[in-house]
Amino acid sequence: MALGGNPVFNGKNFRGAKQAPPVPQNPYGQQFNQAPGRAPSQVMDGHAAWSAQQQNMTNEQLQQMYNQPAAGPADTGRMTYDDVIMKTVACLVVLVLGAGVTLFVAPALSTMLMIVGALGGFVLALVNTFKKQPSPALILAYAGLEGLFLGGLTRILDGMYPGVGLQAVIGTLAVFGVTLVLFKSGKVRATPKMVRFFMIATIGYAVFALINMVMMWTGVVQSPFGLRTEVEIFGIPLGVFIGILAIGLAAFSLIMDFTSIEEGVRAGAPERYSWVAAFGLTVTLVWLYVEIIRLLAILRGDD
Repeated sequence: MALGGNPVFNGKNFRGAKQAPPVPQNPYGQQFNQAPGRAPSQVMDGHAAWSAQQQNMTNEQLQQMYNQPAAGPADTGRMTYDDVIMKTVACLVVLVLGAGVTLFVAPALSTMLMIVGALGGFVLALVNTFKKQPSPALILAYAGLEGLFLGGLTRILDGMYPGVGLQAVIGTLAVFGVTLVLFKSGKVRATPKMVRFFMIATIGYAVFALINMVMMWTGVVQSPFGLRTEVEIFGIPLGVFIGILAIGLAAFSLIMDFTSIEEGVRAGAPERYSWVAAFGLTVTLVWLYVEIIRLLAILRGDD
């Protein structure tokens, strides 16, 4: 697993789920294997029991049983890619519905709901990340609250710079699609060297974001984006460089999310952990969308 990425996948619970023993493909033949600690007589007793069971079956029933395909992940309660896709779609649908609320209610109510969504989403993100067992209700609630936040944010920025909302949605989908294609083709992987760079860059970005937030709250800087637009390098706002870096970090976080999901499916993690995977992907996509729409707003404001 690519440690150091999304904390949802780095949590002890998801990692522990991947250590579940693989499910035997043939539930009939497994009882006859010479397992450690089993005496030969016990194995022979198993053969005898199976022979007795065979005698009570018709040849047609036996042939039908042998013709059945081996049990797959879906038949044995294990996580599959289809599970992750369906649950991620469910989270995104709830998120879009939440966004629709703040996009179309009165402006004052929209702002209030945006604040509630931001604070509530942050709290539920922590709860879901460290919860011992995944809770579909809490994960969907997180998606709905983040939808309220993103809808309110989009309404404000799109009101200032018309069109940035749609552009941010298209940009997010494009980055997600390209990242998935690159991952599936094997051209981009979460190597240890890349993960170390990601960790260093993410910590640096978090420190900058914290300092910028404090300076905005204390009134040291008056710009809506703080140091991102107050400081310029060669006439280009600092926020452009920071935004490109942040989008790159979010895209690489998707690579690590895909890696974790792939390893979880391969290791036979329980089916319920597909909700954890869907939650992790939703968290990363929210981050990616916020960075893209902010970068677009900064670029439009510099025109």
